[in-house]
Amino acid sequence: MINFEDFKKIEVRIGEILKVEKIPDSEKLLKLTVDLGEENPRQIISGISPYFSDPSVLEGKKCPFVVNLEPRKIFGFESQGMILCASSEEDSFSLLEVAPSIKAGTLVK
Repeated sequence: MINFEDFKKIEVRIGEILKVEKIPDSEKLLKLTVDLGEENPRQIISGISPYFSDPSVLEGKKCPFVVNLEPRKIFGFESQGMILCASSEEDSFSLLEVAPSIKAGTLVK
């Protein structure tokens, strides 16, 4: 359990996935280029590749991202945030998507 003050520290914004690339020599990792309403897009590394036979279907989707995590190296690539998805122990998986009318950078409250 975390207290409400800790929860308030998490900043979630809507991002539009601009480009998706498989990370070489990795079975799970994708490199996402994401517009979060900032001057420059961010690079997000995510282990969601097994759920997409064609990762390019992610391009253009708008999803929530945690944007105030410290950057970290994953498989030699810097990740500057985290995409939010839903999954179950039975391997069910879903992106959390928003309506196309929601602008990139919109704060999730």
